[in-house]
Amino acid sequence: MGSIKLKSNVSNLTGEIKIPGDKSISHRSVMFGSIAHGETVVTNFLPGDDCLSTISCFRKMGVKIEEKDGTVKIFGNGIEGLSEPAELLDVGNSGTTIRLLMGILAGRPFFSTLAGDESIAKRPMTRVSEPLSKMGAKIDGRKNGAFTPISIRGGNLNPIRYQLPVASAQVKSAILLAGLQAEGETTVIEPASTRDHTERMIRQFGGQIHRNGQEITVVGGQKLIGANVHVPGDISSAAFFLVAGAIVPESEIVLKNVGLNPTRTGIIEVSKNMGANLEIIQKENSSIEPSGDLIIKTSSLKGTVIEGDLIPKLIDEIPIIALMATQAEGVTIIKDAEELKVKETNRIDTVVNELKKLGAVIEATEDGMIIHGKTRLKGGIVSSHGDHRIGMMLAIAALLCNEEVILEKPESISVSYPNFFTHLNSLL
Repeated sequence: MGSIKLKSNVSNLTGEIKIPGDKSISHRSVMFGSIAHGETVVTNFLPGDDCLSTISCFRKMGVKIEEKDGTVKIFGNGIEGLSEPAELLDVGNSGTTIRLLMGILAGRPFFSTLAGDESIAKRPMTRVSEPLSKMGAKIDGRKNGAFTPISIRGGNLNPIRYQLPVASAQVKSAILLAGLQAEGETTVIEPASTRDHTERMIRQFGGQIHRNGQEITVVGGQKLIGANVHVPGDISSAAFFLVAGAIVPESEIVLKNVGLNPTRTGIIEVSKNMGANLEIIQKENSSIEPSGDLIIKTSSLKGTVIEGDLIPKLIDEIPIIALMATQAEGVTIIKDAEELKVKETNRIDTVVNELKKLGAVIEATEDGMIIHGKTRLKGGIVSSHGDHRIGMMLAIAALLCNEEVILEKPESISVSYPNFFTHLNSLL
């Protein structure tokens, strides 16, 4: 675990960045390719540590996967073609890998064990193990299946009608993946709409799935067929440069090929509400996921309130939104974001504590934070705490600081954005 000196006191940012592939879609493309029949080709795949953990897990279950220069070929033999892994399935730092994989493994008639790093060991799994157990999977782990390592003996699933206690795309996806293997119809009811990449991908691989209001229903026993998947740029990764372009003086940044799935564009809504000078050029394409280019220029920002149904659409972007709020006139209030407490870190406390070190006027609340702007940031020693999104947020914050900023644990950034510092330096 090292530390690096970040770029600080930057006068402007200009240039164009091709945003790396979407992490959520990259994960799911490997999973669906592995449980489908025939060849799947994924282009613009994100070769970050998290997505490589997903590939590794499926290889251990006998799936042939080739990965080279952002293109992945998966040779699927259907979900029944998965074989019992002889060793532990190591998910690394990836919450998406473990939770969605639990849904797939719940229906497989073999034994498997899942574990990851220290961060994963602290993240709650009951929200997934509980509904999957109700469907008939035998799941155990530390504290009655609440924490990793998690063991699963799957097979013979019953359908379920399940009301999600929290708006979580990972839990929803796990149940839908299990539902594809159950006898009959499985329905998930969401309290608020969450990212719908799983539903889109079921259709892309030839499956049927139906939505009625907040209810999503899938029928078991469907045969999925291999597909070609082009992964758009990750809006969660684009968010860091979107905010950088808005808050660094005399800046203009073009972000190419950004995914614009309406369940993920909360960062764009908030940026516009705060007065960001942002232009969106929507692409006309045949892909199942919408995308486009974003042009962001230095902006005069004002405080806002972020709450309710907007939260699931920007849950991963809250760290960088908090930084943006430090450079807006007035007060920004973020609430209804309790989910941040069970991410790679407790992101409410971590964001507040790290930004305070740089001079931000920010306080934690039970379900979010209150940020006072506009604040001049100063230097200091900060840490990612092993959380990729905190690390990138602090690197963008440093651009505004008039003194030296040292970032501890910068290596966590490679989880979702291996080329982050290369792209940042290209704008200087």
